[in-house]
Amino acid sequence: MRTALILLTLLALAAVPGSLLPQRGVASDPNAVAGFFRENPTMAPWLDRLGLFEVYASPWFAAIYLLLLVSMTGCVLPRCARLWRASRAEPPRAPGNLARLPGHQQADTTLPPAHVLRATAEELRRRGFRVGVDASTVHAEKGYLREVGNLLFHLSLLVLLFGIAVGALFGFEGRVVVAEGGGFANTRSQYDEFSPGPFTDEARLTPFFLTLNTFTARFEQTGPQRGSARDFRADVTLTRRPGSPAEETTIAVNSPLDVRGTKLFLTGNGYAPRVTVRDGEGREVAAGPVIFLPLDGFFTSEGVVKAPDARPEQLGFEGLFLPTAAFDPVTGPYSLSPDTLDPQLLLTAWTGDLGLSDGAPQSVYRLDTTAMDQLSEGGQPLTRALRPGETMTLPDGLGSITFDGVARFANFQIAYDPGKEVSLVAAIMLLVGLTMSLTIPRRRVWVRVHPTDAGTTGVEVAAYSLTRQDPPTELLDELVRLSATGPGSGPGSGPEPIARTKVPARTATPATKE
Repeated sequence: MRTALILLTLLALAAVPGSLLPQRGVASDPNAVAGFFRENPTMAPWLDRLGLFEVYASPWFAAIYLLLLVSMTGCVLPRCARLWRASRAEPPRAPGNLARLPGHQQADTTLPPAHVLRATAEELRRRGFRVGVDASTVHAEKGYLREVGNLLFHLSLLVLLFGIAVGALFGFEGRVVVAEGGGFANTRSQYDEFSPGPFTDEARLTPFFLTLNTFTARFEQTGPQRGSARDFRADVTLTRRPGSPAEETTIAVNSPLDVRGTKLFLTGNGYAPRVTVRDGEGREVAAGPVIFLPLDGFFTSEGVVKAPDARPEQLGFEGLFLPTAAFDPVTGPYSLSPDTLDPQLLLTAWTGDLGLSDGAPQSVYRLDTTAMDQLSEGGQPLTRALRPGETMTLPDGLGSITFDGVARFANFQIAYDPGKEVSLVAAIMLLVGLTMSLTIPRRRVWVRVHPTDAGTTGVEVAAYSLTRQDPPTELLDELVRLSATGPGSGPGSGPEPIARTKVPARTATPATKE
């Protein structure tokens, strides 16, 4: 157990960098690590060599985790075996000197010794004690469920580690952005960000398909909380498996969609302006909603439009979308509200090589202008602010772009964790075991009889608590009464004890401790 505690402490310390530093594969902020590298170009490479940007997938974290699993297994299972053997054995025999135990009482009675032993043994059994009887003593014990709760608590930690390991090894987590009218099929190629476990079978993902019909957002319009979100809801059409009928359902915040163990969480949203791009030959070369990423709480958003098929030259546009447009002479354009009260799309145009033909990966939210020229007008960069329905015509007959309207997009976090049910069972076991180990007392009681010189029966009663210092006074008083009167008799009936002595409670000496 000491080794397990040390390893548990090490595991907690090892998890600290994972909480303080951005981690690769975290769907909620996939660009955080790249941003940390830009802000800390000297320190970031050294941290990366130590695996601190992927703590939970690092070999040293896995080593601590596995050692803890082995240590707790070696701790809990032998204790379970010992408890099983102890529960089947007789309660411990009485110590030689009962007077040393707290709450010791003694009395003389005219009842025969066998009668006293039988009466006290029946009472102890009625109270749930395990009882053993020999020629002169009754030895009883109660509270083994306390140790069961203790072991259940530790065993639940073992099961919890196992459940977390199963989820990390065989589960996955991903992120996808879907605009209104768009769809998503649960295949690896459809994810914007995908973090599988080491043993995840990407070819056997749960097959389903969904279409985002509408996304509804409600914001506070007045007061100090103006602009704060009040409700987000995504209405989707879901096909749970190939060939099954489509169904209408809703995904809301804290109300994920569960498709046979794969859960879809609504984690974010924004705007996707609908645009149509025509090239210099009048052909439509790009059309539909384009995802723009929010920059602030009022959904001032930035994005790019790429038209690699445009002729005579490829076209690219950098844009700023304002749901409710306003302009400040110092800070420039901004949005007054997250709602589309006066939507405007601010665009600048570029022409040249978009850099898509060399096969290098490129962000859909950034425009590589290395081999491009910015279009100008009157010696200034060409910039236009478009409202829905307006068109920006490019000079020299290079084409045009039309702002057709505004759609919304939803950001879904998709996760599959096969170990979550095991972890839930472990959490319930942990609470039950902890409650049992804290509330159930464990006690031992002994009753000893012996003949006296006066021809009566001397009775000694004592108890020892393994969990509390106070002796069970009420129980000891009842046992003394039974020793004097026998079972089925109330106070004042039957023969009375000739003499009775109650020894004040005293702290048990080490010799009486287990």
